[in-house]
Amino acid sequence: MRAMIQLAYQVRRWLLALFRVRTTGVKVMLFNPAGQLLLIRNGYGESDLFLLPGGGVSRRESPAAAAAREVREELGLTVRDVEPVWTFESGAEGKRDTIHLFKAIVDELPKVDGVEVIEARFFALDALPDGVSPATLRRIAEMKGERPVDGRW
Repeated sequence: MRAMIQLAYQVRRWLLALFRVRTTGVKVMLFNPAGQLLLIRNGYGESDLFLLPGGGVSRRESPAAAAAREVREELGLTVRDVEPVWTFESGAEGKRDTIHLFKAIVDELPKVDGVEVIEARFFALDALPDGVSPATLRRIAEMKGERPVDGRW
């Protein structure tokens, strides 16, 4: 099953790059009441990297609604106190992407399906694991005020 998801991911990536499709996505900085940040590893793409959860915004869906939906679908969690943080532009993967970053709180532990998301854990901001994606590290540094926000993912 993971091999099929990886193949579908690669084909989608190739098509988006080929046609230079403009997409809109969301990422969510999910915190538990202790202030720990939830990071995930996907079962596709660079599955060795820890990332912020997120996904695409559907037509006629607000970015905030997409953020809550993606967290619910991928991790079985209900978010509260959802706040917009920043909006970024990205040219990664050959597509033109607008990414809306949100901050939210969750009170439960994530439930991963082992296919789309293979790992999800909370980490203290001063005790992040090895293998956090560069973009996620930039977002954390921006949130902590350690670097300016430049608008590029």
